[in-house]
Amino acid sequence: MSEALIDLAWMRLLVEIDRKGSLSAAAEALGLTQPAVSYQIRLLEQRFGQPVLHRLHRGVRFTDEGRRLLAIAERTVSEVDALQRSVRAARRRPTVRLATDYAFSSLWLIPRMHAFRQSHPEIDLQIVATQRLGHHWREDADLAVAFGAGSEFGADARLLMPERVVPVCTPTQARSLADGPGLPIRQRPLIHLEAEQVSPWLDWPAYLSRLQLGESLQDSPGDLRFNTYALVVQAAMAGQGVALGWLGIVDHLLDANLLVMAGDMVSVEGRGYWLVPGSDSEAVTLLAAWLVEEAGGTVAGRIPN
Repeated sequence: MSEALIDLAWMRLLVEIDRKGSLSAAAEALGLTQPAVSYQIRLLEQRFGQPVLHRLHRGVRFTDEGRRLLAIAERTVSEVDALQRSVRAARRRPTVRLATDYAFSSLWLIPRMHAFRQSHPEIDLQIVATQRLGHHWREDADLAVAFGAGSEFGADARLLMPERVVPVCTPTQARSLADGPGLPIRQRPLIHLEAEQVSPWLDWPAYLSRLQLGESLQDSPGDLRFNTYALVVQAAMAGQGVALGWLGIVDHLLDANLLVMAGDMVSVEGRGYWLVPGSDSEAVTLLAAWLVEEAGGTVAGRIPN
């Protein structure tokens, strides 16, 4: 069954009369009776103040004024019908809502979104970004990429990127780090990512502890603290200190030499970014597969020099 068209009354009637060549044929095409069509034309002519049709023995012919009116009607009907098709097509496009944090969305996903759109132009992607994934995230999203330990997300969760952390700073600051006693990176301010309570990710004390350097970490007056990782990265790129860089998240900045590695890498078993299933629609499945494939390159990963 064809979809109902927006009723443009006399405009659509004039277009059909021109296409079919007679009132009776136009009436049949529009599902109307001939008396109803004749009445519409008489009403139009009364309001227009001029005849728009010449009645012939077989069919009808448009008057000059009617032809001018028909041109307007044809253009209007065509544009409205095209808009209607576009709106209906947009409503039929599947939309996938992805819940994730600010770091993953701004530093990993957004630089790659054009690749997803090229691969799946039929799918609209909406990002639902929060600092941490809430317990009821499925009320607002179809799929999630969340940071933490696998035990937090259930048996169906899949590890996209393990937690691998290395100090990063600008190339200029890295060249100025001198060998000597103590930790070289401590020659520069440290940039901290704060957590609301216990840190779910490696912070500077945890990083140094895992290296077993026995280094006592005391805040220096120049140290910086932010509650959003994107701000941590921006501060590091601005040359304001040394930050902890999560490999996979900051790879494109390392590739562009905007940041460089300034220390040893530390990894945490079973912790990182996890793909957490939600809806099982075809569009969600396609996005999940794309995320796994894209993350594969970052998981294979880089090794610090």
